Amino acid sequence: MSTFEIVMAIINVVAIITIPIAAVFVGQKLQDRNQKRKDKMAIFQCLMTHRATGWAHQDTVNALNTIDIIFVDDESVRKCWADLFSKYKPNYSTQEITTAQCKLLEAMAEALGYEKKITWETLISQTDLFSAWRKLLNLSRGSWQWLSS
Repeated sequence: MSTFEIVMAIINVVAIITIPIAAVFVGQKLQDRNQKRKDKMAIFQCLMTHRATGWAHQDTVNALNTIDIIFVDDESVRKCWADLFSKYKPNYSTQEITTAQCKLLEAMAEALGYEKKITWETLISQTDLFSAWRKLLNLSRGSWQWLSS
């Protein structure tokens, strides 16, 4: 057996052992990354779905409570969440809370790669539309309080 054949045999053995291990490792990393994106998307979808009706729904509360875990590597999302959480106090207006909610959604959209498709202007205009819709709904139920605000 020549030196070349010995070297080729060693290379083949090393390849037979390392390639499956590397493939499993790469596959696991890809699955983990895909799962993290799915988790982030689930939170984002929940918040976007309930933005018209308010964020007091149990699913929305659960989604908000997991932001620090799921978006652990997205500092801008976590800062927006902390800002919103700080505004859930009686001394903040509904408009300030709504603005903080839109900022959180905008940061999440950016973290998910939707920064050019879901913009601040889109979020705030839709929120204003939903707010008007809620006021009209309250009016149709006999509540005239919104006229004074």
